[in-house]
Amino acid sequence: MTANVSSRTRARTAVAAVLAAVTLAACGGPSGLDDLGRESAAVETETDAPATSAPPAQATCEDATTSYDPLEVLPEPGQFPAGSTMAEIYERGSLIAGISADTLLMGSRNPLTGEIEGFDVDVLRDVSTAIFGSPDRIQFRVITSGQRVGVLENGEVDVVARTFSMTCTRWETIAFSAEYYDAGQKVLVSAESAATGLDDLSGQRVCAPEGTTTLTRLEEYPVEVVPARTHTACLALFQQSQVEAITGDDTILAGFAAQDPYAKVVGEAISTEPYGLGLQADDVDLVQLVNAVLAQRVADGRWQASYDRWLGVLGADAVPPSPEYGRS
Repeated sequence: MTANVSSRTRARTAVAAVLAAVTLAACGGPSGLDDLGRESAAVETETDAPATSAPPAQATCEDATTSYDPLEVLPEPGQFPAGSTMAEIYERGSLIAGISADTLLMGSRNPLTGEIEGFDVDVLRDVSTAIFGSPDRIQFRVITSGQRVGVLENGEVDVVARTFSMTCTRWETIAFSAEYYDAGQKVLVSAESAATGLDDLSGQRVCAPEGTTTLTRLEEYPVEVVPARTHTACLALFQQSQVEAITGDDTILAGFAAQDPYAKVVGEAISTEPYGLGLQADDVDLVQLVNAVLAQRVADGRWQASYDRWLGVLGADAVPPSPEYGRS
């Protein structure tokens, strides 16, 4: 079943939705190029919306991590002002969220339960709880990295939680929450490789997903750039020896290394990748509610508990990023 995002948004472009069956390995996490299908507790579809409806304008903001001020007090679930974005979502009965289903540790399907889980999904469940009083009122839409902006511009989803780096260019057409995780771009190579970073891979084939800041930054290095539709498509190419390395956020590469004992993550981060939830540009009130939820997660320890569960492999000394507010 699919549901339309409310008529508060501008006229939508009709987009075909596809449900496909998923094939899962018996253990070791997802391994297919497209991990699609029905999630046991929520409706889930995949959309092939274009990455953007038009080339974005030149970035004008000074700090992409600056978001709107959070609500001073979170309303009780369902007690929202008439006409607000939250009231319309509540009346619809579910939060529509764009996610990954194959990014282990951040958003991937559990092969035993069939449910999508991870650090990004924990954030969405807390937003669902703030709106509905339940963490399970979410319709998951499985999207690729390159579709994250487009599904928001077209009104296909309310929110995107998919290792989404905040940039000034993206702020031109969508909105972001405050930063909730600070990732960094690294490189994954075979366990036998002597490479310690991208500088050691001159002339070699390095994969990154289309429509990402990772792919753009890769062009600064003397490597053969190999774009792929998804991160797991890169992993498949790597395991087939069609590329020598994958570059991406450390959160994503950590999940790959957990799946492939013959791979390792090397080098210092060559970038800072601030993650925010993506939201529709006009839904400022929803951004403010989300920012209040994110602040509450840090204050009551939920951020740390989620980090320890999913991302503790990256180090035990992580701290949540300090939010920046004041966007007008």
